[in-house]
Amino acid sequence: MPLKLEIKRKLSARSDRVKSVDIHPSEPWMLVSLYNGNVHVWNHETQQLVKSFEVCEPPVRTAKFVARKNWIITGSDDMQIRVYNYNTLERVHMFEAHSDYIRCIAVHPTQSFILSSSDDMSIKLWDWENKWTCKQVFEGHTHYVMQIVFNPKDNNTFASASLDKTVKVWQLGSTHANFTLEGHEKGVNCVDYYHGGDKPYLISGADDRLVKIWDYQNKTCVQTLEGHSQNISSVAFHTELPLILTGSEDGTIKLWHSNTYRLDNTLNYGLERVWAICCLKGSNNVAIGYDEGSVMIKLGREEPAISMDSSGKIIWAKHSEIQQANLKAMTDQEFIKDGERLPLNVKDMGACDIYPQTISHNPNGRFVVACGDGEYIIYTSMALRNKAYGPAQEFIWSYDSSEYAIRDNNTIKIFKNFKERKSFKPSFGTENIYGGQLLGVKSVSGLTFYDWETTDLVRRIEITPKIIYWSENGELVCIACEDSFYVLRYDAEALGRARDNPDLMTEDGIEDAFTVLNEVSESVRTGLWIGDCFIYTNSLNRLNYYLADLNTAYEIAKEAESEQKWKQLAEMATKKCQFDLAQECLHKAEDFGSLVLLASSTGNADMMQKMAESSKQKGQNNISFLSYFVLGKLEECLQLLIDTSRIPEAAFFARTYLPSQTSRVVKLWREELRKTNEKAAQAIADPTEYENLFAGYQNSVKAEQFLQKERQMMLPAFEYSSQTEKWMWSIVKNLLLIRNKIFQSLSEF
Repeated sequence: MPLKLEIKRKLSARSDRVKSVDIHPSEPWMLVSLYNGNVHVWNHETQQLVKSFEVCEPPVRTAKFVARKNWIITGSDDMQIRVYNYNTLERVHMFEAHSDYIRCIAVHPTQSFILSSSDDMSIKLWDWENKWTCKQVFEGHTHYVMQIVFNPKDNNTFASASLDKTVKVWQLGSTHANFTLEGHEKGVNCVDYYHGGDKPYLISGADDRLVKIWDYQNKTCVQTLEGHSQNISSVAFHTELPLILTGSEDGTIKLWHSNTYRLDNTLNYGLERVWAICCLKGSNNVAIGYDEGSVMIKLGREEPAISMDSSGKIIWAKHSEIQQANLKAMTDQEFIKDGERLPLNVKDMGACDIYPQTISHNPNGRFVVACGDGEYIIYTSMALRNKAYGPAQEFIWSYDSSEYAIRDNNTIKIFKNFKERKSFKPSFGTENIYGGQLLGVKSVSGLTFYDWETTDLVRRIEITPKIIYWSENGELVCIACEDSFYVLRYDAEALGRARDNPDLMTEDGIEDAFTVLNEVSESVRTGLWIGDCFIYTNSLNRLNYYLADLNTAYEIAKEAESEQKWKQLAEMATKKCQFDLAQECLHKAEDFGSLVLLASSTGNADMMQKMAESSKQKGQNNISFLSYFVLGKLEECLQLLIDTSRIPEAAFFARTYLPSQTSRVVKLWREELRKTNEKAAQAIADPTEYENLFAGYQNSVKAEQFLQKERQMMLPAFEYSSQTEKWMWSIVKNLLLIRNKIFQSLSEF
């Protein structure tokens, strides 16, 4: 069965023809050598070109990182090997290595050696610690030597691919090849070793459009892969996944399962012919070089398949090898610092018959299941004895330790004590299944929960989850989506009520089966419940926790005295309508802006008064001004403007709202302005001195006196509709009308 790995393109860079690619073991760099004689270094995380330099005019057919020396080594068609410091781009060394084009360079993983192969049909060993002297020449090929690669399991041996249609295996110190592998009908372009410890294999690709897998111990061809329509230019065994990657001049990269040799996927990025493939040990990144540029892809996830039971026993898979460690067996636990790497005593459990993509314990920890390659195998967790197996794309445990379910295409089968009890095919199709208190099924239409015992529909939710986490008691569930997660409370008795009263069952299940507690706009990478507390890591790998109990959260916030925690708790308290708690949290966080909103929304004048004073003490003058203004305390607003040296603003404020104070503020403004500009100070008019310049000034003073009592009245919200008409009045105009009517009645009298 196919691995169904997620393939993510991390970098796509257009350039001239790429002849080789390499990946830095510690920096996020991809090295690209070009046919035009240049070398580029790309950062595949930022997708930026970080280094670029010209090596020579002819093509640079090979370039390699030597991370332990901070070097880039290049081989080109001018027969020269050049060494550069990739930090300074200074050329450290240069020498003529061959009498014809240099095709490939291989760096010894531990010693100060490099191998170079050439169109002069030779392979040479160079020692940089010994002034780049040629230590040995390997001859035996009768045509161009296209590629060389060290054996990762034996660094003293290496393989070479040649256009003489052969693959040869050599040993350092011997001038003759150990043996020759023959079988290709045309020239061999590429070769690579299998990195796992279970198979003595190497792979070759040739101009006969075939890929061959060889057993180099028995010296036999164990498999031939057919599928490309043009010459094979590059091959690679993936260092971490059970995959073979083959690149061809037909422009495609094919991914083959290294255990079954079935074609898993075909990639075509539209950059013409493929020339180079590079995989890095310990990483799922793959670099690919094309005619028109280079691409970096990531295959699957780099986290291993791993599971831990409730007693602290951890089981994980390294390739197909199963390993175990026990956290409780660690000694001197008191000396382990927070965040320090744990000194685990790792125990090898043996090999798994499949390549595990997931591993999980059942709830009581007695059994562990490995699922992958379209199969599942249940083992005893102590001795790794095979208990049950079968075909499955997915496997999940129930809350009951003896019950589990598998997905076989669109069919879901439920097992009890290792015997099939029930199977059904959901009407909306099946993409993923999730275990826990209920059986969760993801489809194109959303998420559906079923009862384990009867497979009755419990609830259908229009949501697309990545993963689901149930609490230990089965009351709380976290549904993690791409950019957010939801916390719901499950009512287990709702199903029983619906069976007694069928009217409670709708097309989408039982409405009161779940209650939404919260939605958090944050991505969950990993998570688990501890009681009612959900602990998770987000997209930035920061550890967070979600508490369903506000009282517990309040106690934690008091201990931590963290502004962020107070704000989070205030937000939750507001959603739960616990406004007193929200007010206290916002005061602790000194979030005066949110306090203004809360106080004005709830009509809490005492809170607004308290906040006006505290924000003034903290220098939050804008908040303080707004609070006083909402309370109708215009005198405090004016004084705040004066105290903060905002005299011009104070003058305009007084003229608008407190005309009787205008003269006092104007005098302050003049005094302040005289310090810098006497002429400007004299130009400012006082309304009491130049009343002719301020039409209606005396009327506005009378209007202020009329409104003084009214603006200090705190009316309840239900008075809103009766007050709106008053806001349309012009107080000055109404006062003038009243005065005119009085004068008119007196004249008539």
